[in-house]
Amino acid sequence: MTVDIFIPCFIDQLYPDTAFNMIKLLKKAGIDVNYNPEQTCCGQPAYNSGYWDETRKLAHKFVADFPGEQLIVSPSASCTGFIKNYYSNLFTKEDQDYELHLKLQKRLFELTDFLVNKIKFTDFGARFPHKVCYHDACTALREYGIRKEPRELLSKVEGLELVEMEETDTCCGFGGTFVTKFQAISSAMTEQKVEHALNTGAEYIISTESSCLLNLEGYIKKNKLPIQPIHIADILASGWE
Repeated sequence: MTVDIFIPCFIDQLYPDTAFNMIKLLKKAGIDVNYNPEQTCCGQPAYNSGYWDETRKLAHKFVADFPGEQLIVSPSASCTGFIKNYYSNLFTKEDQDYELHLKLQKRLFELTDFLVNKIKFTDFGARFPHKVCYHDACTALREYGIRKEPRELLSKVEGLELVEMEETDTCCGFGGTFVTKFQAISSAMTEQKVEHALNTGAEYIISTESSCLLNLEGYIKKNKLPIQPIHIADILASGWE
């Protein structure tokens, strides 16, 4: 099987190693990878800020950047969930890309969903001898619908001890532009999330969403706290290279 990969803005610009680790995981699972360097943002930030016309242009470009019938895999449930759930608000039946966008929505998978449910490859021989907790990002849980998949993958990592934090499914305070529009509320939510993680004694807090991890990382570094955020792809790629 060959898949296309979609690398979201946050990962492309701030966490490129996570993108490379996803490619390593796919290749280890026997999947060939195709990357279109012309791909750009899916349009989620613009959409959430009310710029639907601008988002519509990006949506049409996204469909054009991923032609054909190949499955598309991305290390973000936030972006994939947005495309699956909201692109239909941007296309009318008169659009030439209308049918293409419907087919694209069915071809698009978040990484852990693809590994667990599509190709059923869950054991990479990874080793990560640390105590960790997992953050269920709002978009991953409520927009895309994954919860058990990341945990199943983590259960196969040698040496990893997963402990559940209190209110694991509560927002970390990022919420896209929410973090800038409602800074005080966002900061309080981030503080609460990190405190819950620290109370478990975990050394790392894991998520499928780099945007959540970026938000948590800022608070953790500012307060010099003994815990590190890390993407699940980076965990699964540990210890077997």
